[in-house]
Amino acid sequence: ERTGDDETLAELWPSIEAALRWIDGAGDPDRDGFVEYRRASEQGLANQGWKDSYDAIFHADGRLAEGYIALAEVQGYVFAGKRLAARCAFRLGKCDVADKLEAEALRLAERFEEAFWCDELGTYALALDGAKQPCRVRTSNAGQLLFSGMVREDRARKVAADLMRPHFFTGWGIRTVARGEARYNPMSYHDGSIWPHDNALIALGFARYGLKHSVAHLFKALFDAATYMDLRRLPELFCGFRREKGRGPTLYPVACAPQAWASATPFTLLEAALGLEFDARRGEIRLRNPRLPAFLNELVLRELQLGPSSVDLRVSRHGDEVSLEVLRTRGRIQVSIVLAH
Repeated sequence: ERTGDDETLAELWPSIEAALRWIDGAGDPDRDGFVEYRRASEQGLANQGWKDSYDAIFHADGRLAEGYIALAEVQGYVFAGKRLAARCAFRLGKCDVADKLEAEALRLAERFEEAFWCDELGTYALALDGAKQPCRVRTSNAGQLLFSGMVREDRARKVAADLMRPHFFTGWGIRTVARGEARYNPMSYHDGSIWPHDNALIALGFARYGLKHSVAHLFKALFDAATYMDLRRLPELFCGFRREKGRGPTLYPVACAPQAWASATPFTLLEAALGLEFDARRGEIRLRNPRLPAFLNELVLRELQLGPSSVDLRVSRHGDEVSLEVLRTRGRIQVSIVLAH
């Protein structure tokens, strides 16, 4: 989508088809319509999502999930993947395939809402276990569902509001597990710590649903946390203790720094704040409802590339509004601000 390179897309299409076959085949061993995992031996990882520690997937009473496990956010990845594959198919002239994939994605969204929504929690279950019982636990996984765009608007807003309440939001970022849940521990690897990449994906989800105020709060929290880090570099994770006056965040002693997805976090936060969209077909870069956090008054983006063209931009903050100045263009390119409410 950034390059408009259909030749490469056509070369990759057989691999895309293979991935789609895996999703509907080996990725769904019990054929319930959800992608799931189960380790093949005791030597394998008990959990095979991004939260891959042995105790990361559990029920409200603290019992570990067993059997084939379908993670909430993974279903969102499938939804987003099928919609993207549908757009690829359409670009390659495979209109029937595109329609089929789009329909499959929408059916997945409907099934997901029915199986994962927990009305009593106001959020989505962490996972379904092998008995198809939901893990009714408040976790950041629900925030990644917003990133995928799979969930209903009204429920997305409930999830977002919950993620910014004190049981999740510490002032430094959003915890992986809400305070008060059975296995919550702010010093754990996946059960109450703060992962910058996780927060960045949640920020993209907030932006997708128009919640730029929450994006700005999250951006500032992580920026402030980074000022206490060595080289001002966000690590893999840090502890999920509440922010207190005069004290920085508590480091996780063995966190990787640098780590690639943590290093990408500032750029993803900028993408979310600016609402960056790229349309190679029209040669257009759009800023949808752009908003800069309070600590950032001016931002210069150089060599922002779209296909063979690029542009340098200056974005300046004026309260909650921004102004845009095009400093330089190379090739044919159009830049616009879209204000949609």
